[in-house]
Amino acid sequence: MTTIPPAEPDNALIMGQTVHTGIEKSLEEAIKEYSFSYPIITDEHINEIIKFETVIPLARAAIPLGGAFEVEIADSDFHGFIDYLVPVGDGYFDLYDFKYSNNVSGYKQSNQLHLYKYFWERNNPGKKIRNMYFLFIPKVSIRQKKTETLLDFRQRLKEELAGAEVKTVQIGFNPEKVIEFLFGIKAIKEEKDFPQNKSYLCRFCEYQENCEKGWNYFMKLPENKRRNIEAVEKRVLWIYGVPFCGKTTFANSFPDPLMLNTDGNIKFVDAPYIRIKDEIKVEGRMTKRTLAWDVFKDTISELEKKDNTFKTIVVDLLEDLYEHCRLYMYQQMGITHESDDSFRAWDKVRGEFLNTLKRLMNLDYENIILISHEDTSKDITKKGGDKITAIKPNLQDKIANKVAGMVDVVARIVADGDTRTFSFKSNEVIFGGGRLKVNAKDIPLDVNALFAVYDEANKNAASGVVTATASTGKTGRSTRKKAEEAPATTADKPQDKPAEEQAVNNTHEQETPQEAADKAEEKQSEQAAEQQDTAAPADGAMNPPEAPAEEEKPRRKRKARD
Repeated sequence: MTTIPPAEPDNALIMGQTVHTGIEKSLEEAIKEYSFSYPIITDEHINEIIKFETVIPLARAAIPLGGAFEVEIADSDFHGFIDYLVPVGDGYFDLYDFKYSNNVSGYKQSNQLHLYKYFWERNNPGKKIRNMYFLFIPKVSIRQKKTETLLDFRQRLKEELAGAEVKTVQIGFNPEKVIEFLFGIKAIKEEKDFPQNKSYLCRFCEYQENCEKGWNYFMKLPENKRRNIEAVEKRVLWIYGVPFCGKTTFANSFPDPLMLNTDGNIKFVDAPYIRIKDEIKVEGRMTKRTLAWDVFKDTISELEKKDNTFKTIVVDLLEDLYEHCRLYMYQQMGITHESDDSFRAWDKVRGEFLNTLKRLMNLDYENIILISHEDTSKDITKKGGDKITAIKPNLQDKIANKVAGMVDVVARIVADGDTRTFSFKSNEVIFGGGRLKVNAKDIPLDVNALFAVYDEANKNAASGVVTATASTGKTGRSTRKKAEEAPATTADKPQDKPAEEQAVNNTHEQETPQEAADKAEEKQSEQAAEQQDTAAPADGAMNPPEAPAEEEKPRRKRKARD
């Protein structure tokens, strides 16, 4: 069982890693790592970046120079990493551990630094740790008021950050903390039953939802045989684009498809389909209504039996399914809107939708295709106050981020006149992501071309996994550190700047020079034709107006497109 990557802007693990990167490398590297941890950047992510720009320089200034970062401790009894170890002379060292937290009293009770000191000194005879310190980087947690604008909130946030201070807290060594740890490990090894133990730490667990809702997954051991990870056995794609750009028609060209259709747009495709809509049956004086969400879940239950010959399952449209799920949960909870039960309703609707979608993703078919409309109605406000139009699927941000973590590739269909292309561009403006990194930016709207790009991305990902495994047998921070030091591939780098994307979104500004160039070329061609009719060229002579028109036309188009 795998978990969906976190989508919350204030996720503790991502923010903690960002702070560590900023202290160890630079503020720019930290912000880049944070931004690339999410498929799309929202205003909430920008707020967190503003905090990093203040607290990371403070933390870098608070530690002494000349130390070593990420010092590994590894033996048969313990494996860990010291954030920062500074030599102070005569074989003595000072130990620092970075915490992006305000919970000073809680960390004082931790056994972490005591274990670091004990096991590091045991693995390094003749060397001693003199002092142990926690470096607390302040976390400013304020919320935007309903009565203030985003710019007013960010101004207030900067005022709060102006008073932030880094705290260095010294911890005295206590050998009893080490003894407690060793006895605890002994008890864990001897334990056979692990009952649920709820605590504040549950919010950091990837399996919190499964545990709290009592979902049990019985483990079945696989065959002891190496798998060919380069072989593509299943493709999971999420396609979005403006209406009438050819999404459904393209999905119809996949092998042996079954359409789960919500909007009735099946007139011009010949694939078998199931209408996901409310079903009404009249029996005498009784009228029975089956909600569309029940129809969808029943369809998945039938598909799970695998008693059919379909190879591709297409959901068209995904946002309609979410609305059907909302209506279903309204009836289950006896409400008319999520705000009627704000403490539970939002989570219940989201949980019902995502959990049912997981069942769809787990179906054993060659291709799972999700289709959504494109939404350009929202803007992203940058730090300077500039607004950039966001291009994303027509789905709530939280849901969209979760779905992006379930699929292999998120692709956008771009319509330019009669030309249709697949675009894999992804940055803070254009929504994208998925498990695989696609090197190609644009490809023709063709299933075989898509399969070729997908197979190449899967092969590259498989090669990366093999290389990482062969280069080091260690896991944890050391592996992440080496991955960060490796040069970024083309797919890992941002492919377009936000300012350039803003120009792309403004179609009127871009089409005007193009149309002017086309009109000028048409006029020139007409004049050339008139001259040809009035004055015939000499024998064997070339027609001068035609050759430049054919040579200059594509050059002008490229210039206008640039």
